[in-house]
Amino acid sequence: MPTLILVRHGRSTANNSGVLAGRTPGVALDERGAAQAAALPDRLAGVELAAAVSSPLQRCRETLAPLLSARPDLPLHTEDGINECDYGDWSGRKLAELTDEPLMTTVQQHPSAAGFPGGETMRTMQNRAVEAVRSWNARIEEQHGPEAVYLMCSHGDIIKSLVADALGMHLDLFQRVSVEPCSVTAVRYTPLRPYLIRLGDTGDLGSLAPKEDGSGASAERDAAIGGGAGAS
Repeated sequence: MPTLILVRHGRSTANNSGVLAGRTPGVALDERGAAQAAALPDRLAGVELAAAVSSPLQRCRETLAPLLSARPDLPLHTEDGINECDYGDWSGRKLAELTDEPLMTTVQQHPSAAGFPGGETMRTMQNRAVEAVRSWNARIEEQHGPEAVYLMCSHGDIIKSLVADALGMHLDLFQRVSVEPCSVTAVRYTPLRPYLIRLGDTGDLGSLAPKEDGSGASAERDAAIGGGAGAS
């Protein structure tokens, strides 16, 4: 069965301003996100890709643009199943103002029970993403063979939920996974089980260092819904 490379989109204008973008149209990469995307072709150099699959949202398409420019023969497909979580009425709101919402406690501690007003449940999000991956695994294997490698560009919570599935981990534990902007996660699928072979790889260890204000990863209380902005 194929190996799947999951790329989270580069840092967006919404990430940079602390907004939960969701499926809000017109959310683009910011300057840092564009630089992250520009570095992606070199990071993936030497990896032969059978196909690239993208969430329909602009920030994912922009992330893949440099890679597609460097590999003009790489086919691009759009997949609704790996679209961002539908956060419904939460979309477009500041993350800081969502912290005190009662639902946030559920999102953090019992996400399998979380449903966003006017949007979807986190279970639905995971189920559709997993089904999309299973479908693409079969398609890629049929067209390119069991050793093929392909890429999907998607969103933080989608990728975290796919990692949880690959590890046989309950969705309620997926907030323990961190996936920064433009990070690379890889899962090798086999007939018996998936193997997680990369997780959230950015090639940059700067986010492990304490910040100038003395805070850092050790000070984080909650997982960043939507995936967060990554290291500054």
